[in-house]
Amino acid sequence: MIFLLAAALAAAAPQSAACPALVTPQALVCRALEAQKEGDSEAAAQAFEEAARASSDKDPRTARMWAAAGNLWIAAGEPGKAALDLDKALALPGLEAEQRGEALLDRARAAEAQNDLKTARAKLNEAVKTIAEDPFYWYFSAALAIRENDPATAQMAINKALTLAPSDPTVLFEAGHVADINGDREKARSYWMRAAGSDPHGAVGKAAAKAVEMLGVTPTVKLDPSQPK
Repeated sequence: MIFLLAAALAAAAPQSAACPALVTPQALVCRALEAQKEGDSEAAAQAFEEAARASSDKDPRTARMWAAAGNLWIAAGEPGKAALDLDKALALPGLEAEQRGEALLDRARAAEAQNDLKTARAKLNEAVKTIAEDPFYWYFSAALAIRENDPATAQMAINKALTLAPSDPTVLFEAGHVADINGDREKARSYWMRAAGSDPHGAVGKAAAKAVEMLGVTPTVKLDPSQPK
């Protein structure tokens, strides 16, 4: 979600080795991008907020700053702050096409994290107009549908995600959950085994292997030869 927005903002940020010690939107965006690179989502979100406050609401980049801040608050585990910033972004001019769709998807993620499933689904339904080819959109739609106790929608959504990203471990992991919810344990095991094999050293792969163990079968994961040992 952050990548389209960050790319647009990075073009306007200073390109020197160190960010200027100034309180200008450009310098603040530079600091936000540096904090993001360092994995400090909270500091990055705060810097994007400061940049947005220092900018005119008529500047299209301001909406992108608020949206970037919202995305990073989600990463920092602060969905309430994310929702506020994303609402500001969506109320301003500047987010178009995929950028607006990704901001709406992030708004749905923030709502889901706050257990507001109705708002989450409403934002997803709006986002699909511009990001229907994003596999993460369908992955999240499937995960939300499970929480909504709607297995039919979950199956439809994960099928679309698998069509767009058939080997993505996160999508495969969620496909296993959907199969399990629909009572097909063999299919669930198959998806989880594939997720574990495609991401043997990552968090998703390890979670998938654990899910197979919980089905009562110790997984024998065939490592992808392209993956590092």
